Amino acid sequence: MFIELSSRQLSQYVDACAVFDALDAAEQRAAKFRGTMFVRTVGARNYLIRRDTRGQQRSIGPITEENQSAAQKFTAEKAAIEERVKQLRSELDIHRKLNRSLRVGRAPSIMVRALQALKDAGVDRHFLVVGTHALFAYEQRAGVLFPGDALATQDVDLLLDTRKRAQFLAQLDKVDMSLVDLLRRADKTFELKQGDLCTLVNASGFEIDVIRRMATDKDEHPMRATAHEDDIGPVQVATGDKLLGAARYEQIVVASTGEMARMHTIAPRDYARVKRELGKRKDRDPLKARKDLLQADLIEKLVLEYLPDQRD
Repeated sequence: MFIELSSRQLSQYVDACAVFDALDAAEQRAAKFRGTMFVRTVGARNYLIRRDTRGQQRSIGPITEENQSAAQKFTAEKAAIEERVKQLRSELDIHRKLNRSLRVGRAPSIMVRALQALKDAGVDRHFLVVGTHALFAYEQRAGVLFPGDALATQDVDLLLDTRKRAQFLAQLDKVDMSLVDLLRRADKTFELKQGDLCTLVNASGFEIDVIRRMATDKDEHPMRATAHEDDIGPVQVATGDKLLGAARYEQIVVASTGEMARMHTIAPRDYARVKRELGKRKDRDPLKARKDLLQADLIEKLVLEYLPDQRD
């Protein structure tokens, strides 16, 4: 039922993940050094000024031996971490090519680029991949391939956690973008689907569905993802609260192109439970129900055979 990756493929994945994680850590550290420091003369006094990437400035205070030393340290550390980021990006590009040539992963490249776009904007943890595409994380973790019919789909479901909406909006405000604009970084041809404001579709027919839990008294309803009038409007799903309450799970996934991104989803055992419950609902579309039960069976078997740390 499962096709195991070769030892060469597994070794390449482990090596690529190590570089990916190192770059992630370096970029997080580099973010603390964004902007510049410089000296401004006001009257007869010199002041140390910190300017951020948006051009905003704040005074550190009059030049002293102590803050001058701090400024020199800032400049040196900024140069060092920027050089490290540059080197790691170059190394990761080598691994991207190796991933592709060795067929380490097969996740859709558009999905991987979308996940990376969310990460680059600092909002990736506000979303969970909860549909069929979550299976790419599970098979990557187990080092196997699922049968093709289990993964057949042209849309990815992103569950927006509306419980932390204020934090989400504050982060997107920093980059001054709507969610639609942000996802267009993955593919500029994404457009809102006509008559369906919760779905983006690109020129190849690939869709991104943004969903949310059922609205409560504390939730805005109806809502757009951001205050932008032309932004996507997440649709309510009955399983939203159950999915948000599931154990979190993350895994680096690899696209058929070799590109990589970190996927945030739910633990496989919880995924199987939700899918089995959906598949048994009398109001569920028969074709979807059949696929739900197939996926539940596959994940349960995967956990039993390859993921002992995920067993109850």
